[in-house]
Amino acid sequence: MPVGRQIVLILSTDAAFAREVAAHWPADPNPPEFTVLGSPLGHDLSDQYDLAIADAPTPQAGSEFKQMLAATGRPAIIVYANGALGGNEIQKDMVEFERHKLEGGESGSPSTWASMAGLIGREILRRTLAEACAVDAETRLTTAHAEATLGRYMLEMRHDANNALTSVLGNAELLALEPGLPAKVLAEADTIRNMALRLHEMFQRFSSIEKELSVVARESGKKPAARAAHAG
Repeated sequence: MPVGRQIVLILSTDAAFAREVAAHWPADPNPPEFTVLGSPLGHDLSDQYDLAIADAPTPQAGSEFKQMLAATGRPAIIVYANGALGGNEIQKDMVEFERHKLEGGESGSPSTWASMAGLIGREILRRTLAEACAVDAETRLTTAHAEATLGRYMLEMRHDANNALTSVLGNAELLALEPGLPAKVLAEADTIRNMALRLHEMFQRFSSIEKELSVVARESGKKPAARAAHAG
């Protein structure tokens, strides 16, 4: 799975809002990239971010943000000004809070609400990355199962294929021994013989790979037992 830097999209016309969020983001060995967008109108945001943090100074702005961000299917945090939260319906993958309620007063400390947004945002990004890794692992597992099924089928069929190749090879050699055949026919018989030999070598390689995998599987099965005996 390709791992890129996660993007936090900050929606606000207030430069101080964006500065506070970025300044109070928790320490992280892989911090996200912050992108600030003053007016999201006319922008297709669906593939531009991993988490959105919106500044909602009014209930109307909050409702517009909720509708727009919910349509992208990406997680979001909406930070409301004092008294702007109202009775908004809770949306999936969306966190909402008012600044002043973190302090219990009418004017919350910038560092307090920004720290809260950062802590929640970091956990959302961690969950998003974990879910993406799980989906990628499931896809890889499905592919591995399909390839294993194909491999088992090829191994099961190699005996029949070898028998058919033996027949082709024998008939090509008998044809080459026929007296009085034109040179063109002899050349074609020789080509059939050579291609049959090449296919036979390929199937022999399948058998060799099967033996190698069997040895690896046996060795892998022995290791846990060996460690347990050593520990005892």
